Amino acid sequence: MKKLYAPWEKVFKKIATPFEEFIHAQTTTGLILMIMTVVALVLANSPISEAYEHFFHAYIKLEVSSWTLSHSIHHWINDGLMAIFFFIIGLEIKREITVGELSDMKVAILPILAAVGGMLIPALIYLSINAGTDGAKGWGIPMATDIAFAISALVLLGKRVPTSLVTFLVALAIVDDLGAVVVIALFYTNEIHMLWLALALGAFFVMIALNRFGIHAVLPYLIVGIIMWYFMLESGVHATIAGVIAAMAIPSKPKYAPIALTEHTCKLLSEYDKYPVATDHMMHERQKAILQNIKDTIDAVGTPASRLEHGLHLPVSLLVIPLFALANAGIAIDFSSINESIVQPISMGIILGLVAGKVLGIAGLSWLAIKLGIATLPQNTTMSQIFGVSFLGGIGFTMSIFVADLAFAGNSEFIFQAKIGILAASLFAGVFGFIWLRYIASSSNK
Repeated sequence: MKKLYAPWEKVFKKIATPFEEFIHAQTTTGLILMIMTVVALVLANSPISEAYEHFFHAYIKLEVSSWTLSHSIHHWINDGLMAIFFFIIGLEIKREITVGELSDMKVAILPILAAVGGMLIPALIYLSINAGTDGAKGWGIPMATDIAFAISALVLLGKRVPTSLVTFLVALAIVDDLGAVVVIALFYTNEIHMLWLALALGAFFVMIALNRFGIHAVLPYLIVGIIMWYFMLESGVHATIAGVIAAMAIPSKPKYAPIALTEHTCKLLSEYDKYPVATDHMMHERQKAILQNIKDTIDAVGTPASRLEHGLHLPVSLLVIPLFALANAGIAIDFSSINESIVQPISMGIILGLVAGKVLGIAGLSWLAIKLGIATLPQNTTMSQIFGVSFLGGIGFTMSIFVADLAFAGNSEFIFQAKIGILAASLFAGVFGFIWLRYIASSSNK
């Protein structure tokens, strides 16, 4: 049979599971995030730093008749585009709970306990340093783990780490993200307007109804989801929470059982082969109709949740996260006073929380759970590797910066100290965790 695809099209012949696609997407995000962070820091410390800052503070207005929605570009990114990022997080959480590692409690118990420890201990360390000060509001900052950066570090290690260790980190980070969403919703909301919140919940129930009525088309969910985002924005609860809530309403069960795909497709392919092909590049009209029918059947066996997760990973990786990093990671650093800034209570609380707190919380609680017989180590892993992964859990970056902007809104000095702490802690945690897993922990498997 003659092959009609070009060499570069062979990539489409590869078959990847949703988990493998997820790992690939997070790795891509991590690499792009790293590049954009460097770009943001260069711009913020360059001769055009003022233009860079003014650009993100410029306003964009949406106006229809007497209705107006006006926010700065920075605000549109953090409250608008990041809602898509949180929507992806919601889909990932839902997938892990329904069919992923978190669906089996025997497997899930260790990453769940590790994630809880990795959130509570850092927050307590931060509070112990900042108790009684205005900086205490930032206790949620060191709780977060940047899943993209952490997974990227593990993927770079290749076969030196077992797949089960990557799975452990993914499950841990998903639980961590869920915890961060709850913290943002409950503790970083200044004022709640109940009418708007009720309207947002009403929109959510409309999405649930669409799901219950078996509607698998994406467009109705998109329209209602945007409306819910606006209601959430007006309610005072951070608008990005709408993304996570919307994800919970997206259908994750197929219209038809997978076995129906096999039976139906076999019949159609048998019919497809009966028609002669006109040329090497053209097919019979009936064959085109058969292929379209097969495609429609595949879509029916698939789910809107999986299609959206697959379709949105690329734009989130290439657009949303880079723009967030560009808008938020750029801080003007006065190197003559950086030593003074980094020892401020806020910076130190974040650094100790993300580094020491994550290690004590993740590795410490994992070790305790294993010793008590509550959980077991992932297959082919060692406590030394869990220790290395606990350092990677200290890469807070995206979510930590996001929480810092919420905690210290309007206080540029505190935000600066927080970002200095986040960057310093994430860099140290990432480098040390990578070195540990590459040169020390790997030897324990030999």
